[in-house]
Amino acid sequence: MATKQDALATEYYQNYIKLSPDDNVVKALERNTKNFRRLLKKIPRKKVDKAYAEGKWTIKELLQHIIDAERVFAYRAITFARKDSAALPSFDENAWAANSLAVQRDWKDMIEEFKSLRAASEKMFSSFDDSQLRSIGNASGKDINVLALGYIMSGHVEHHINIIKERYLRKNGQ
Repeated sequence: MATKQDALATEYYQNYIKLSPDDNVVKALERNTKNFRRLLKKIPRKKVDKAYAEGKWTIKELLQHIIDAERVFAYRAITFARKDSAALPSFDENAWAANSLAVQRDWKDMIEEFKSLRAASEKMFSSFDDSQLRSIGNASGKDINVLALGYIMSGHVEHHINIIKERYLRKNGQ
């Protein structure tokens, strides 16, 4: 069974991989989902449209970013698992955030969207065998394997869990 040690990614993504909460990619996604859902329940509705500082994203925009990134990483994973040799482009997270209209979205709908999307990601990674998990493709001009993308999905959300706790919630004593 492939583990974190088998994850192939650039140094930029290593921090996300390290934050992933388990050595088994499917379990990491499942544990991360539970961690994030618990945190989402604790966020007061009055805070979801607030940023922790001028020029920073609101919690809604942050959640939309997580949803968008999950889709990008999932597309990369399925592309490489299916041995498609096309090099995939990067995405500009700030441009996506600026055009997401997250502030107009319903908070509960966004949470449901994340739950559905993550459930699909968990099922997708559960369906991959070791050969598919070790499949390598090129995204943003760098080689990466499917396994790394699963850990990145999990670690990326863990990264944002930490940011929400440290910058959005703790600031006001929560």
